[in-house]
Amino acid sequence: MKALTKILAPAGLALATLAVTAPATAQVQGNVATANVTNAILGTTALQTAYQQVNTTYAAQITTRQTKQQELSTLLQPFDTNGNGQLDDAEVPAVQSSPNFTQISTLEAEIAAINQQVNNARIFAVEQILRQYPTALQEIATAQQIQIVFQPDAIQYAGTGVDITPQIVTSLNAKVPSVQIVPPANYRPSRQGAQIFQEIQQTLIAAQIRQQQAAAQQQPAQGNTQAPQGR
Repeated sequence: MKALTKILAPAGLALATLAVTAPATAQVQGNVATANVTNAILGTTALQTAYQQVNTTYAAQITTRQTKQQELSTLLQPFDTNGNGQLDDAEVPAVQSSPNFTQISTLEAEIAAINQQVNNARIFAVEQILRQYPTALQEIATAQQIQIVFQPDAIQYAGTGVDITPQIVTSLNAKVPSVQIVPPANYRPSRQGAQIFQEIQQTLIAAQIRQQQAAAQQQPAQGNTQAPQGR
């Protein structure tokens, strides 16, 4: 998360994004902790509420997108010759030479425009919380006399209580109890905001996949625990 270095710099803390090699004689004075900026923002009440509000405020656009996505899938399905659910490079030329290519291109452009509108609302919410992250991080670090804060993936081993992300979430909840979801005119997401948003989306998708896998595993187990039938 190289881009976040500029955001966290004012806090006076080191946020490591890569494993750091130091001389064997180096010593760290003070406590060391880890914090995950993506999980911190995702864990805030403001962001969770904002995502719900986006789904409500942009419900018409989301419904329209789903309808257009279905239309697009129907038009593209005949070109999926290998049946893998997506268009491979070898299948694209047939689409481009199809009589429906103009309609397909139009639908893709319309879907992309709706995605941009909805996602910009979410990124706008993320950015409002992200601006307070350095202050929240420094607040927790100062209170706990922490000198260095690492990204969790930069640590080979960490004992219990090293992760201060939950405390940062609490601080952010106090600093940013709510956010706006309608960006101003000519709004352009920042690189940092877009990056954190993408990581949040990946985290949510991964969580959804885990839930689906867990549900799939439970179904066979439930089928095997049926009461025995009498003769």
